[in-house]
Amino acid sequence: MSALVLEGLTKSYGGTQTIRGIDLDVAAGEFVVLVGSSGCGKSTVLRMIAGLETAGGGRISIGGRDVTRVPASDRGVAMVFQSYALYPHMTVAENLGFGLKNMKVGKARIAESVARAAQILELDALLDRMPHQLSGGQRQRVAIGRAIVRDPAIFLFDEPLSNLDADLRVRMRHELAALHRRLGATMIYVTHDQVEAMTLADRLVILDRGRIAQVGTPLDVYDRPANVFTAGFIGSPRINLLDTTVVGRDGATTRFESVGGLRFACDCGPALGIGDRATLGLRPEHLRLEAGPGAVALPMTVEAVEALGHSTHLYGHLAAGDAFRARLDGHRAMSGAVTLYADPARLLVFDASGQAVRPPSG
Repeated sequence: MSALVLEGLTKSYGGTQTIRGIDLDVAAGEFVVLVGSSGCGKSTVLRMIAGLETAGGGRISIGGRDVTRVPASDRGVAMVFQSYALYPHMTVAENLGFGLKNMKVGKARIAESVARAAQILELDALLDRMPHQLSGGQRQRVAIGRAIVRDPAIFLFDEPLSNLDADLRVRMRHELAALHRRLGATMIYVTHDQVEAMTLADRLVILDRGRIAQVGTPLDVYDRPANVFTAGFIGSPRINLLDTTVVGRDGATTRFESVGGLRFACDCGPALGIGDRATLGLRPEHLRLEAGPGAVALPMTVEAVEALGHSTHLYGHLAAGDAFRARLDGHRAMSGAVTLYADPARLLVFDASGQAVRPPSG
């Protein structure tokens, strides 16, 4: 059964359409992450699901019930905000139970629900503390616990980890993933952080200027991006995109040439003809210093190096001036001119409109 269905969802501000027809079906118990660059509309979509923003058009269904015009308090969802939004004058226990108290729930049930949430999130020893006595991670767990006590049909998370330091974000990601496994609840999570998106999601929803660019599992989206936008958004360092022209065909093999004279050949079906423009994508982590069978040589001028210990990131340009990036395993002391090699089996190919023609086979 679908926990959430969005049909033709739109939203405008001051005559400018920001959400341009979102269709999405979320299964019960699924962890779906909305990801995209700033201003793409991901938080607006989340707030419309919550009922904090009114949908301009379209339909929102939760558990088979049309809630498009239903008040936020009657939708059966709970939202966890970036700012925690804890009441500073209340203890942890009071913060956890406040929503139920407002709903006129009996004291015994509130106490039971608070105890259950505290146990799940390991807050038992903190119930008498005030928010100012808690660490950032503890405050975030209280905010999540406040959602748990309401036993919602859907949990909504709006960039909940963005205020935490790097180490704490890692730990909280693990805690959220474990929480999802324990509760089996439906969760919709908004972030601009690729690591959060890739590690937490059952499915990713990539948003681009108010539209869905692609929906898929994290590995599907990474390995088989449907368009140039998704290919460029997912992956760090950012994918290399080269403008090319189809210069020949030999049976199933299509031959490409870049502005700088680099030649590539791969099987991408009959979609492209001689003279067609195409964009080739080469992920930095798929480049090598050693030439393999059929590898394409890429002379690069290195202008900046990031030595991370476990890997080395190279930044520079190719002979024709194309900005170029590579990620090599281990520590590499490199500068100036270097030759990298690309495996044609790893190439991503996009047509002139930016749509994928052929995902990599490797």
